Amino acid sequence: MNPDEADEIHIAELEVRAHVGVPEAERAEAQRLEVSLTITPRNDFRGLGDDLARTVNYAAVCDAVRQFAGAKPFNLIETLANDLAVHLLAGFAITHIRVEVRKFILPETRYVAVVVVR
Repeated sequence: MNPDEADEIHIAELEVRAHVGVPEAERAEAQRLEVSLTITPRNDFRGLGDDLARTVNYAAVCDAVRQFAGAKPFNLIETLANDLAVHLLAGFAITHIRVEVRKFILPETRYVAVVVVR
């Protein structure tokens, strides 16, 4: 299948809490982040037969993202995004994933974001 024609699941702006930041003082308190995902499941949607077991359960993905983000501190949102992508690829029937992590730390910006594609 051409990747440009693959079926996708989008999860937009999932709010998570994580200890992240380079200075220790910034990591001390969990802060709000937003995670957006674009997932290409192993099975396209034509053969699902309306059966949840044949697709990626996006509620379970959201739970996994929240648990992963809160499990340990990270210095960089870049590391969080990469490690999260690897974790989700290993744990779900996913062939391709795009992870965007938004951090609301700089007062003169709406947010700072990183994107990884795996």
